[in-house]
Amino acid sequence: MSAALIGGLGMAALLVMLLMRVPVAFSMFIVGFCGIAALNGVNSAVSLLASESFTLGSSAELVVVPLFILMGNVATATGMSRRLYDAAYAMVGSVRGGLASATIIGCGGFAALSGSSVASALTIGKVSLGEMKRFKYDDRLSTGVVAAGGTLGILIPPSTGFVIYAILTQQSIGRLFLAGILPGLLLLLMFIGMITFLCWRNPKLGPAGDKLSWAQKTVALRGALPIVGIIFVTIGGIYGGIFSPVEAAAVGAGLVILMGVWFKTLSLMQLWLAVKDSIITTATVMLILISAHMINPFLALSNIPQTIGAFMGGLEIPAIAVLGLILLTYLILGCFLEGFAMLVLTMPIFFPVIVNLGFDPIWFGVLVVLTLEMGLISPPVGLNVFIVKSVARDVPLNKIFAGVFPFWGVMLFSLAILVAFPQIALFLPNSMFD
Repeated sequence: MSAALIGGLGMAALLVMLLMRVPVAFSMFIVGFCGIAALNGVNSAVSLLASESFTLGSSAELVVVPLFILMGNVATATGMSRRLYDAAYAMVGSVRGGLASATIIGCGGFAALSGSSVASALTIGKVSLGEMKRFKYDDRLSTGVVAAGGTLGILIPPSTGFVIYAILTQQSIGRLFLAGILPGLLLLLMFIGMITFLCWRNPKLGPAGDKLSWAQKTVALRGALPIVGIIFVTIGGIYGGIFSPVEAAAVGAGLVILMGVWFKTLSLMQLWLAVKDSIITTATVMLILISAHMINPFLALSNIPQTIGAFMGGLEIPAIAVLGLILLTYLILGCFLEGFAMLVLTMPIFFPVIVNLGFDPIWFGVLVVLTLEMGLISPPVGLNVFIVKSVARDVPLNKIFAGVFPFWGVMLFSLAILVAFPQIALFLPNSMFD
C-alpha cells in the first residue's frame, strides 16, 4: 500500500471520527499514531510520542497558556469582569443601543485578560443579558452581541489562538500578540458601528438605558481602574520590550491575584477553583498539541501537504487568489470544526504554501485567527452561540443565529480590509522589532 493511499485513508478515518463526535485530540492522536506505525513501524510511533510529549511539556513558551487562563479565571472570580462591564455601561449605556455597545467593550476588555472567546462570551453574557432583558432589548440583538463580542477573545491579545499558531509555525508569540491589537480594536469599533446602525434603523431593538450622574460614572470608572491597569501593564510591557510574553503572563496573573487579596474579593476556595479550572483547560490544550505533533509527521510521511501545496502553487492564478482560496477553506471548515482543530489540521498543508508565495506569516496568522473567530458564530457548530444559549435558555437557537448574522458580515468585511491593507496588522510588530 502506498504512502499516499495510507494518508488518504487516515484523513478519511479522521473525518469519520470527528463526525461521530470523538474528541478532536483523541481522533488526531489515533490517526497520527496508527498512520506513523503503518508507514514507519510501531517503534517509530512510540519513540515520536515520547519525544514530542516531553518537548512540548518542557516548552517555556507554552507557560503563557496556563498563566493567562489563570488571570482570566481569577478576574472572573473577583468580580473584575463585572466592574469592567459597569464602566463600559457608564460610558455609553444611556444612548440607544448603549447596553449592547457596553457589552462589546466589556468583551474586548475581558478578552485582554483571558484570551478565551468562550470565557468572554460566558462571563460577559451572565452579566449583560439580564440587564438588556430588563431594558427590553430585542433577543436577537442582545444574544447576537454577546456571541459576536465573545469572539474578540481569540484576536485581542493575549490570545490562545495566537499561541497555538506560533507553536505550530515557529513564529514569535510577541509579534503575533502585537499584530492582533489594531485588528482587534478595528473589529470592536466596527461591531459598535453595526449596533448603532441597527438601533438607528429600528429603535425598538435597543432602547436607551438609564442616565447616570457624573458621580455614578466616576464610581464605575474608578472601579475598573485596577483591571485596566493590569491590562496596560501586561500588554504595554510586551509592546515596550519590558516583558517577554511569558513574563507578561506571569506578571498579569500575579497582579490579578494580589488585587483580589488586597481588596478582599478573593478567597482561598475561589483561588483553588480558578487554579483547578486553569489546569483542566491547560491539559486540554496540551493534549490537542501533542496530538497535533503526532498527526503532522504522519501527514509529512504520506506527502499529502506536499501534493496539495504543489497543486495550489501550480495554479495559474495570482498569489492573492490562492490566499483567497485558503481563507475560503477556513470559512467552510469553521462551520463544522472547532478552531484549534482547524489550526493543527491545516497548518502543515497551508503554511508552506503561504511562505512559498511570499506572504508575511505574522499577517497570515491574524487572517487565520479572524476566520477562526467567524467559525465560532457560524452554523451549525457555532460554539459561542451554544455558550450564549446556555445562559439565555429561553431564546431559540434560530434567533441567536439571526442575531449574529450582521456581526458575521462585519467580520467578513474586516477580513477583506486586512487582506487589502496588511499594515494594519503589521504596523505594531514591525515598529517594535525593527
